[in-house]
Amino acid sequence: MSDKVIAIDAMGGDNAPIETVKGAVVASKTVKYNLALVGKEDIINAELSKYQYDKDKIQVVNATEVIENCDTPTEAIKNKKDSSMVVGMNMVKEGKAVAFVSAGNTGALLTGATIIVGRIKGVKRPALGTMLPTEKQRVLMLDSGANVDAKPEYLLQYAHMGSIYMEYVEGRKSPKVGLVNIGTESEKGNALVKEAYQLLDQSEGLNFVGNTEARDITLGDVDVIVCDAFVGNVILKVMEGLANTVLRLLKKALFSSFITKIGALLSVPAFKKLKRDFFEYDDIGGAPFLGLKGLVVKAHGSSDAGAVAGAIKQCEKFIDADIVNKIAERM
Repeated sequence: MSDKVIAIDAMGGDNAPIETVKGAVVASKTVKYNLALVGKEDIINAELSKYQYDKDKIQVVNATEVIENCDTPTEAIKNKKDSSMVVGMNMVKEGKAVAFVSAGNTGALLTGATIIVGRIKGVKRPALGTMLPTEKQRVLMLDSGANVDAKPEYLLQYAHMGSIYMEYVEGRKSPKVGLVNIGTESEKGNALVKEAYQLLDQSEGLNFVGNTEARDITLGDVDVIVCDAFVGNVILKVMEGLANTVLRLLKKALFSSFITKIGALLSVPAFKKLKRDFFEYDDIGGAPFLGLKGLVVKAHGSSDAGAVAGAIKQCEKFIDADIVNKIAERM
């Protein structure tokens, strides 16, 4: 058993603390690191009492406050010093934990991570990396939510950090990097992407393959997608919305007649696989905030126990691969 600790925001997320605590219990059976559930002690212990688990692997760290989704990020970090989120990130800062996972307020998490955990020396802006489903294998898109106003040199660093993550965590040798643009030609795009293209194309240690149009992201021909957070978040939301719309329309069409209902019944295994591959977060974990002195992972706000456990397992892979130090060495 390792003495390293992964801290989990037990109070963060739409389904907390029920699913966060359950997810920690599930993860504790397979991960080698100890876990710390951070939040209101009495509530967490009440949830833990429902399960049988190795009590040596899960500890409870009391935090009396909760940062809500409606809270203003900067004010929440400043004023709620004893919140589960702030306490958890301070554990990373102080070396009491090697990682922190939260499904809570995204803005507060990103703000707090930058202020409390801090940036790796040389990293201009940390970036939020999100794994996207494609026809082939998942791709890492960054930035998906941290810096809506970016500079070309930020995108260059995103590409390097994303490449390190995909090579050492996901096992992709010489990961292909694409720059999101409105066309594949190098002269296309606004000033930001034009200059970023030149930096990426000239950078050593990158397998830059050129521009990638948004419609081609789901083909899975690249491993890392680079863009500013405004573009990245729009892509993320459009993909989520379109996928849900297609599912609703498909369901409506399949149940429109007796014949199509029979076809739907026969297609259940295929639909279950599609749902697992494209819509469930268990094997993805969460979105790592790359470029920090420690690991902070943003789990989806609606994460269930499986997704929380997946995020914890993702932390284990990240820590084992020593990603923080690898990024620091390249910066």
